[in-house]
Amino acid sequence: MSTDKPPLNPHPLSEYVAWAGNRNREPILGVLKEKLPKESGRVLEMASGSGMHINYFAPHFDHLHFHPSDRDVEVFDNIKNLTSEHGNDNIADPVHLDLTDPETWFNPGEKNSFDAIFCINIFQVAPISIADGMMECASHLLSDNGVLLIYGPFKMEGGFTTDSNEEFHKTLASYEVPEWGLKDVADLKKAAAAHGMELKEIIDMPANNFSLIFGLK
Repeated sequence: MSTDKPPLNPHPLSEYVAWAGNRNREPILGVLKEKLPKESGRVLEMASGSGMHINYFAPHFDHLHFHPSDRDVEVFDNIKNLTSEHGNDNIADPVHLDLTDPETWFNPGEKNSFDAIFCINIFQVAPISIADGMMECASHLLSDNGVLLIYGPFKMEGGFTTDSNEEFHKTLASYEVPEWGLKDVADLKKAAAAHGMELKEIIDMPANNFSLIFGLK
């Protein structure tokens, strides 16, 4: 794959998303090695997209079982094909989870059934309103000491943390898609508080990104 940055395209199967995924996967893996259970457990990925991240991470955690999910069922074949190609037998088949549709969020039997949830690079191209669904899901699905890891570029308390993040926000805004643009961590904290969650840690990541670690209060 070329190392040149492709044109911006948030479709989960685009060259741009693949390029971004290859660039950020090692730093995120480092955080997961610190935060995921050291013994057996279940891990949910929200907005799995092509499945490139979950299929890269899973082989590093033989003791864990990974569960991909996405709102777009069209990506499910790609996720399953990657899982088969990599021989990842600790990844379940993807399930439909739409953070704008409460009917897809969970069923009663899954309460407290996940030890960790992660979501990568979704908020810059999704409405901030999905934070409410994400936090409600997490509050239901996570075990008492479980973590929700959200990775991406964000604003902090109304401001940009770097000039490059401000420039990225302007680039996203230039496409005139209403939901595109960097979201504020303060809004995620507000959504979390409404569902018994709180921001536990902010980890600085390469390329001016962050890993936000949420957990139950």
